[in-house]
Amino acid sequence: MIVLDGSYGEGGGQIVRTAVGLSALLGIPCRIERIRQGRPSPGLKAQHVAGIKVLLKICRGEAEGLRVGSETLTFIPGRLRGGSYRIDVGTAGAIGLVLQTLMPACVGLPSRLILTITGGTDVKWAPTVLYMKEVLLPILYRMGFEAEIQLLKRGYYPKGGGMISFSARGAELQGVDLRERGEVLGIYGVSHASKSLQSRRVAERQREAALSVLRKKRMEAEIKVRYEETPSPGSGIDLWALCEGSILGANSLGERGKRAETVGQEAASSLLRELESGAALDRHMGDQILPFLAIAKGPSVVSVSEPSGHLETNIWVIRHFPQCEPLELQKEKGKWIIKTKG
Repeated sequence: MIVLDGSYGEGGGQIVRTAVGLSALLGIPCRIERIRQGRPSPGLKAQHVAGIKVLLKICRGEAEGLRVGSETLTFIPGRLRGGSYRIDVGTAGAIGLVLQTLMPACVGLPSRLILTITGGTDVKWAPTVLYMKEVLLPILYRMGFEAEIQLLKRGYYPKGGGMISFSARGAELQGVDLRERGEVLGIYGVSHASKSLQSRRVAERQREAALSVLRKKRMEAEIKVRYEETPSPGSGIDLWALCEGSILGANSLGERGKRAETVGQEAASSLLRELESGAALDRHMGDQILPFLAIAKGPSVVSVSEPSGHLETNIWVIRHFPQCEPLELQKEKGKWIIKTKG
């Protein structure tokens, strides 16, 4: 059994998500101790529990300590299977984090998996559903990963109530070369908000502010405006740059007291920083692609704009699984490079 210290590095839920996802895929039991010990509210959160419960169904596994607030989790996987399942994360628990838990295991599915997940689609400290749909999945598709996301209903903090459909098939992943992003072919995005904010033109103002920032760098973008009925009022903007060799993304969320213009400016400025780095992957993608690089056949090499705390912690977790390819992080010619030997 692999034993991990859940307080290592940035000490967040990423350790749990990566560990149980790889455990289910590889059939190796694991135990995580001192989960999120350095955080204001230690232990498992609702989205961790929700994701692991479904993972247990998919791999016919068992777990001890699977409850909100638990600081120790023992995960014993069985054999993977497909099927159709519903998940309610509860309130605005992040759907993106639930998918992070499940997706590595999907590589080993013997049949199609279909999930309907209810929770938060756009919440702080988590990948948005649009980021996963427009950036993460297209990049993983280059490695052979087959999955689809449909956004059925948007849900903001604190009530959530968003809904997505996720489907995936098993795959044999191949190594990938993502050192160069190439020229920018186009910038796209969605500026979204609750219908209750439509009279204040919140989504339009986010869009206009983002376009203003981009145009100062002589870049145009196609940004759609969308309003939806949501249980809690909220807003945000997702942007992604389609390049010759890759896709990079950025986003920003609205909150009480934060001007719509600030939201748009933040997202556009963040995307520009990612593009100016010259890397093929943005800092968030650099973290999320790691488990897939580690289980792919053949060598991989990717460049990231900068290493996040999540990235370095994820590398540490992956090194505990002997069936995974070791990941090397190094700086070459001003770029951060992640390599596997394959």
